[in-house]
Amino acid sequence: MFPLAQRYVESVVLVEDESIRDAQRALWRALRIASEPGGAAAMAALLSGAYRPRPDARVGVVLCGGNTDAVSY
Repeated sequence: MFPLAQRYVESVVLVEDESIRDAQRALWRALRIASEPGGAAAMAALLSGAYRPRPDARVGVVLCGGNTDAVSY
């Protein structure tokens, strides 16, 4: 995986754990999507402002809930 990331990943942003939890709660409240923390990291980057796409950019977020317990968001 790391050689692929070195070759194809242009940039990386870091998000705080609390931003990830906020994204999980937002996904649940707005869309009823229960996402695992790793799956909500990209959404957290957008919601927290850690990642700011160009105005003309098209952004997709891949979500996963495979490692999620039934918890209250």
